[in-house]
Amino acid sequence: MAHDVTLITGDGTGPELAAAARQCIDATGVKINWDVQEAGIDVMERTGTPLPDAVMESVRRTRCALKAPITTPVGTGFRSINVYLRQALGLFACIRPCKQYRGVRSFFSEVPVDLVIVRENTESLYAGIEFERGKPETADLIRWINDHSERKVKTGLDETGITIKSISVSATERIVRCAFDYARKNSRQRVTCVHKANILKFTDGLFLERSRRVAEQYPDIEFEDRIVDNMCMQLVQKPELYDVLVLPNLYGDVVSDLAAGLVGGLGVAPGANIGPEGAVFEATHGSAPKYKGQNKVNPTALILSGMLMLRHLKEIDAADRLEAAVGDVIAEGKYVTYDLKPGRDDPTAVGTKEMAAAICQKLAE
Repeated sequence: MAHDVTLITGDGTGPELAAAARQCIDATGVKINWDVQEAGIDVMERTGTPLPDAVMESVRRTRCALKAPITTPVGTGFRSINVYLRQALGLFACIRPCKQYRGVRSFFSEVPVDLVIVRENTESLYAGIEFERGKPETADLIRWINDHSERKVKTGLDETGITIKSISVSATERIVRCAFDYARKNSRQRVTCVHKANILKFTDGLFLERSRRVAEQYPDIEFEDRIVDNMCMQLVQKPELYDVLVLPNLYGDVVSDLAAGLVGGLGVAPGANIGPEGAVFEATHGSAPKYKGQNKVNPTALILSGMLMLRHLKEIDAADRLEAAVGDVIAEGKYVTYDLKPGRDDPTAVGTKEMAAAICQKLAE
């Protein structure tokens, strides 16, 4: 059976990575009908929008997309396409495995790090409910807050911008069930709820309280909780003790990058965004525009995101073979990009295309 999949090629180094990932996925023998769509800064320069309607129409039709990195300007410009896709498509769960592969340089090379971050995608500070400094509606909100709260917000002209943090019962229970279901399906032993409930009692406190309630429905899975700052320290000190972490949106974004650092960096960290209407799979790193067109960047994260996509499509054997091929190429260390070499200036490093070709060769063997 052939699967319909949208391939969003991205910008910067995105198109090169998309081509490499597509090549490796096709080499598994799984039949994919690729609907190639463009999004990002390059498209915005031509059409006035970084996300044409055709992209959303395609993803809604296929219900499955592999997305290469897309640039998000810091501080100004259009809001993140990644965030928009998650919200528009109802992709409430971001799942980011962080697994140590032999041959990837890390301070934890001798520690069996194998974590899964399950991040709530739709709420908390990252939801983007913001009020800009100097706007009349922001001044109205500040006045209301100061009238109804013991803690005051600074009111000077052009003084304060505000972002709203909201956490709901329904979204919390949904993401925590997702984490427990993932643990049960993948033979994981423990789910850790990460929060700041000691200070943020009405938001993170709600997240923790509802997590405990959901945990009661999964007596076969161990449950614990950690305060987010302590969790960061714990991950650096003894990451092998942790299994599946479930977190509100912003904490999940930060901790998933920390966890990726434990296993060698974002270059080997895949990601999946899952919802009832479909899924989008993406590398967790950015578009690295300074390397655009240089055939230099590591394709591992997007290829492994393709592996997660194959699992989602229930092509389990193909997913296992693809992950094994990636692991073998990295472990051998011959046909890998510069960042996977012992010295970053190693002249034996290969390019994006060559590493993808080596993975395909492993699949053929």
